[in-house]
Amino acid sequence: MIAAPIDEVHQRQAAAAGLHTFMRLSVAERSGVILMDVLGYSLEEIGNITASSIPAVKAALHRGRERLRAAAAEPDNRPPPTLSPAERAQLSAYVELFNARDFDAIRNMLAEDVRLELVNKKRMRGSAEVGRYFSNYASVRDWHVRVGFVDRRAALIVCDRNDSARRPMYFILLSWTAGQIGMIRDFRYARYITEAAEIVLE
Repeated sequence: MIAAPIDEVHQRQAAAAGLHTFMRLSVAERSGVILMDVLGYSLEEIGNITASSIPAVKAALHRGRERLRAAAAEPDNRPPPTLSPAERAQLSAYVELFNARDFDAIRNMLAEDVRLELVNKKRMRGSAEVGRYFSNYASVRDWHVRVGFVDRRAALIVCDRNDSARRPMYFILLSWTAGQIGMIRDFRYARYITEAAEIVLE
């Protein structure tokens, strides 16, 4: 099997596929499609990254593209995602404080052992260290946060405040422990993942 080099058709298919669809691929298939069709790596570079031969990369890329194409043709009969009253209250409170730049109030919502993953950039742990993360948001003004869903999971959707259409730029995932924030995953520096996700705004 010979996988064709990256082209616009495969790029669009990869960008349109939700993360839940990517997870149906094998690791080799998923790696090949994301590295080539999303990130633009060459076959040789993918082989070096995955420690695979060029024929193996081509075969996995071909299978992955075929499976994405088949998944895109399947009807989605799932009901729209919904938030429980507790989830809605938690996320709405966070969004209101975040958009108001009341980061001191948000710091009071952090669990003592809270963890932060600024995807593709850094990891932090503990309320004191993670609390400094909000200072970075205070220094920039390109964002406005809304409640929504990413691949049917409740999320904070970050839009460009200067964009009248408020198109999603990236997203933030929160996990809660005993009513406090236990985990933050911020995709500000991994926006290519947003292109591959199914995003629904509340």
